[in-house]
Amino acid sequence: MLRFIKREPSAVLLGVQLAGVLIYPFLEGDGVSRAVFSAFGVVVLALVVLAVRASPTWTWFALMLGVPATILLIIQAVMNSDALFPYSAALEAVLYFYATYGLIRYMLADHEITRDELFAVGATFTLVAWGFAYVFVVWQAIEPGSFTAAVDPEADRTWMELLFLSFTTLSSTGLSDVVPIDPFARALVMIEQLVGVAYIAVVVSRLVALTVPRAQ
Repeated sequence: MLRFIKREPSAVLLGVQLAGVLIYPFLEGDGVSRAVFSAFGVVVLALVVLAVRASPTWTWFALMLGVPATILLIIQAVMNSDALFPYSAALEAVLYFYATYGLIRYMLADHEITRDELFAVGATFTLVAWGFAYVFVVWQAIEPGSFTAAVDPEADRTWMELLFLSFTTLSSTGLSDVVPIDPFARALVMIEQLVGVAYIAVVVSRLVALTVPRAQ
């Protein structure tokens, strides 16, 4: 298992993140759920750092972001409080975007497409979605009421709601019932829309162009 994780970190990261999409809805509520949520976040952070280590970027920079974020998540689990969540979210957002940069360099470093690089296409997409969701968390903490929804519109949006908004925005499906109402929140969403279109147009199209001749 350890050899597989080291050989194909992008595949493992993608699998864990997709599992998180299914697990997160059950981790919103009591203290035990928060603790499990924090523990799962630590695992994802470790995999993100491992993915960065496999890419042509600085591992020490990822550790500089990942270690304090991990400490904050552990404190949240011990104290059974979400007060530090915006601070850990800010660190995680920067780490996820840096990991995105690293994986894109990893995918475009040569003209040979490996199996792990194909998994990196999906892992990079989920990293961007997670990163913007954490940005939304931070901005909601700074400016409460920046996002509303059809259900309980006056309440702060949960992590799962903001992650749902991020995925629907990045994929340009537009199916989210969570919407930004603050001007700067709308600006953040527009930037994510642009990033989603650019990722499909530049990265995915190039990898497809390299994969087709190899298959022929």
